[in-house]
Amino acid sequence: MMPNILEKELKEGKLNSIYLLYGVEKYVLETNLKKIKKNFGNLVIGINYITIDESNVNNIISDIETPAFGYDKKLIIARNTGLLKKEGKKKNIQMSKLIEKVSNYIKDNIDIIKETCVIVFIEEEAEKNKLYKVIDQYGVVCNFEELKVSDLCNRLKAIIKAYKVNIYDVDLKYLVESCGTNMENLINESRKLIEYVGENGTITKKEIDLLCIKQIESIIFDLTDNLGQKNIKKAMEVLYNLIYAKEPIQKIFVTLYNHFKKLYIVKLSEKYNRNLAQSMNLKLNQMFLTTKYKKQASYFKEQDIKDVLNEFIDLDFKYKTGLIDINIGLESILCRYCS
Repeated sequence: MMPNILEKELKEGKLNSIYLLYGVEKYVLETNLKKIKKNFGNLVIGINYITIDESNVNNIISDIETPAFGYDKKLIIARNTGLLKKEGKKKNIQMSKLIEKVSNYIKDNIDIIKETCVIVFIEEEAEKNKLYKVIDQYGVVCNFEELKVSDLCNRLKAIIKAYKVNIYDVDLKYLVESCGTNMENLINESRKLIEYVGENGTITKKEIDLLCIKQIESIIFDLTDNLGQKNIKKAMEVLYNLIYAKEPIQKIFVTLYNHFKKLYIVKLSEKYNRNLAQSMNLKLNQMFLTTKYKKQASYFKEQDIKDVLNEFIDLDFKYKTGLIDINIGLESILCRYCS
């Protein structure tokens, strides 16, 4: 089931007997879990509300069978139990037996479970093992994948609008591109902007640049833009601001190297007519980056990018062997290719 369908069902007050919620988008996952709890009603820990993890997962069948004294049903939250974790090369025989046992129990007692329980399995990732298939057959499986930029923008716009604050689509997209695609982080940044502009105010690029903590990858885009436009003063200003913000110089160096490597991939993809998104191994919520990388790559010749990468590799060797200070070496390379 898609997250938006699950959200619609929960909004309507519907509750299934078994759920498996997993994936990387934690904020949306936890929001849906809160809705499940709200729809369930009053919760009393140890009576009609049971939590299970890897330390007490062996008791899961016993917890399902124990009556919710004084209540019609119980809510069981089984978080990161290992029951749906991908097994490594070394197979855990004991866990495999437990997975088999729990899967068979749910399958054989599904009618009783529907009358007495709501069971929610929560995992970071889920292997499609026997238990996964049983949950998928009798309940709801929902994978909370990283949201696309359009979905992120829609959710953020609804939150901002709820506070009677305005933001244009172009600035909303800029916020996502600058601060990354983690929903929880974006909401925290949005709250700062909402407080700053106030009710009936408008969030613009100016406020985003002033208040938001940008991802280093976004800042490197700014730095490279200035390099491509031969604006050495602004390029160095961006670099010094990163250093002033206490970003480790090694992290800046590695991020710059990886950025120019991607620009080189753009050049090769265009040269040999390859699919850029596939060549760069971009995720669905990163597709907007193709346009940005193409624009930046147009500032440089293929050989220039190759030379920069080789100079970065040479600087790495000289820095590690004590032949040069990494700050001086990095500034020297950037100034040379900005002249």
